Amino acid sequence: MIDLRLLREDPDRVRASQRARGEDVALVDSLLSADERRRSSGVRFDELRAEQKALGKLIPKASGEEKAELLKKAGQLAADVKAADAERDAAASETQELLQKLGNLVHPDVPVGGEEDFVTLETHGTIRDFTAEGFEPRDHLELGQILGAIDVERGAKVSGSRFYFLTGVGALLELALVNAAMAQATAAGFTPMLTPALVRPQSMAGTGFLGQAAQDVYHLADDDLYLVGTSEVPLAAYHMDEILDADKLPLRYAGFSPCFRREAGSHGKDTRGIFRVHQFDKVEMFSYVAPEDSQTEHQRLLEWEKQWLTSLELPYRVIDVASADLGASASRKFDCEAWIPTQGKYRELTSTSDCTEFQSRRLSIRVREGKQVRPLATLNGTLCAVPRTIVAILENHQQADGSVRVPEVLRPFLGGREVLEPVAK
Repeated sequence: MIDLRLLREDPDRVRASQRARGEDVALVDSLLSADERRRSSGVRFDELRAEQKALGKLIPKASGEEKAELLKKAGQLAADVKAADAERDAAASETQELLQKLGNLVHPDVPVGGEEDFVTLETHGTIRDFTAEGFEPRDHLELGQILGAIDVERGAKVSGSRFYFLTGVGALLELALVNAAMAQATAAGFTPMLTPALVRPQSMAGTGFLGQAAQDVYHLADDDLYLVGTSEVPLAAYHMDEILDADKLPLRYAGFSPCFRREAGSHGKDTRGIFRVHQFDKVEMFSYVAPEDSQTEHQRLLEWEKQWLTSLELPYRVIDVASADLGASASRKFDCEAWIPTQGKYRELTSTSDCTEFQSRRLSIRVREGKQVRPLATLNGTLCAVPRTIVAILENHQQADGSVRVPEVLRPFLGGREVLEPVAK
């Protein structure tokens, strides 16, 4: 959530942020009104309580009619205090409810617009010309079948659409990717983490995934637990309700977890293969830093993502995601999109978001600097979303006979294997 003091001091900035997100600007005025009622009712309650305490000191000293009058006044005052307390609680509850609906403040440099209004910041690598090489590229699903690596038919039989099996070298390729990604993250100073896949409502809400993203979240109603769509959620909630020492920052974690997404609203999109699925594994970077360091840390996370994609020898581009496509928690987000030959376009492989103080305020995570205690900033960055990375590797490194060249960075994790060989025509 954002700072209420900032909302009061600069409501136009918050309105502009809501407008850029394509969200309800009237929410700002409703929140200002609720906050004013919260503060005024709080003042009223404090005044009545002070009066009640003062009266309580007079009653033992009084007698006769004076005491009877004071007792009568005390009775009325007790009712007024109770009513003021209820009014204060109601106003505070309404303020919090409205505040939870407000997205993070959009960074001023973010391009304004929807999904297609991103700005391309840089492009890396060379897109292969398969025609010049004398063959038509196969898509990842056909390659996966040739290699004995992907089985979506049995995935659908067992679990339904958008589920899959990774088999043989497909399973080994996932393990190689995870181990290589964790090796890079560990070398960069991240603490490896294996995180829970089920979290409580306060963890999911605290990271901002029960607002506009709620339709994509799986909920286990009998247990009131949520399946995570990213290990960002448990990594953000890891220090929930804690005060961290400033000299311990930055804290950097690399989480590996299964991820679950309903993919609501994606009907008809990416139905072939394993690009958009309901369950997948992912290595996620997560950082806790001082608020003034968040933009610098954001660039660091982006550089680590670029290093990873470069090591996989993939052509990719970096985009500055437009305001309406940010998600509630992000102030700014960069995506790295790899070239997918059979689709003839770039598709998102990794993403990194600067969430500033938004999540730490909701999760009550603070930093102590001397005598001062204040919220800190949180950032996240995908290092390896496994299925999409497999898609990009198979399609970009395929050869005419259906085999796939293994990027050098993965070879030590595949027993030195340089090529994935076909097992079927």
